[in-house]
Amino acid sequence: MAGKRNSPWGAGRGGKAGNGNDSGDGSGPRPDPTPPPGSSGPRNPWLPPESGSSGNGNVENIFARGRGRGGGGGGGNFRMPQRPGGKSWFPVAVVAIVALGLGATMFHVVDAEEQGVVKTLGNYTRTLEPGFNISAPWPIETVDIVNVDGVRAIDIPTSDQQAKLILTGDQNLVDLSYVVRWNIQNLENFKFELVEPIETVSEVAEAAMRASVAEKTLDETFSGQGRAEIELAVRERMQRVLDGYAAGINILGVEIDKADPPGEVVDAFRDVSVAEQNADAARNQARGYAQQVLAQAEGEAEAFNKVYEQYRLAPEVTRQRLYYETMERVLRQTDKTIVEPGNVTTYLPLPEIRKRAQQAPSQGSSATVTAPTKGGQ
Repeated sequence: MAGKRNSPWGAGRGGKAGNGNDSGDGSGPRPDPTPPPGSSGPRNPWLPPESGSSGNGNVENIFARGRGRGGGGGGGNFRMPQRPGGKSWFPVAVVAIVALGLGATMFHVVDAEEQGVVKTLGNYTRTLEPGFNISAPWPIETVDIVNVDGVRAIDIPTSDQQAKLILTGDQNLVDLSYVVRWNIQNLENFKFELVEPIETVSEVAEAAMRASVAEKTLDETFSGQGRAEIELAVRERMQRVLDGYAAGINILGVEIDKADPPGEVVDAFRDVSVAEQNADAARNQARGYAQQVLAQAEGEAEAFNKVYEQYRLAPEVTRQRLYYETMERVLRQTDKTIVEPGNVTTYLPLPEIRKRAQQAPSQGSSATVTAPTKGGQ
């Protein structure tokens, strides 16, 4: 059987402490949690304080005191150190931090390859040279330091662009990719004369390349010398246009990386190239043969001139020698020997005699040839 329990908050108003049904079934009067005046029982912290009381037992006051205490619940309320006179240091600290931040914007170290643009209230005023420089604090003056001597490069076309087809002077298309190298010549003009300097350089380069390639044939575009002439012409054209814009940009050079026919006709172009190479080889071979025949003819003519000079000195002797040399050259291929008439037989079977002489050693030493003697002996 459950016994009666006294309320932890003491007796209510108009009732005794601990009276009432506290069995939890909801029947019977509920005790008043506020203790009567002069009662020693605890007071309910969830109720507002009574008039004339200090209110220390109120839960809001308890949490307020807890927020003012240090970590861990011990110690008194945290208070910033005060200046002499009781004033706080917080405004002084804020002013010091702001002053340091603004002071840091006043000092600038510019490297040897850099320059700085100074704008006062948004308007350009001067250019900072390499070294240590001082300006007014931000936002009165703003400084933009830029590398002016560094070489910058633009690839045309870029990796996300399609091939650039350019028309040559002989009405052919060529696929060109090239690199433009440049740097900043005048920082003031570079910053304030052009809205998009890099895009401007790219467009001027394309226009200059198309104008220069249109002055060359397709073969000149593919050759090394033709490429060098195109690169020089593009650089000069670009510099003239950018100087007219007062862009403050110096074009250092243009380099063609690739010069190929369009991809759609590359197979046909290769066939034409092979045919041209074969034609060049045939022409070179014909020129070589012509040079050989001409050299031989010149040699024979020179030899004839020398013989003619000797003939003029001794016509009969030269004529006789020429006759013998000619007959020797003509009759060298025959196996007959012609001799002058006289006491010698007009025809001697020298080839037959030569054959018998070659066969005689092969028959051995048993065969003996005897010559007839005078008188049959």
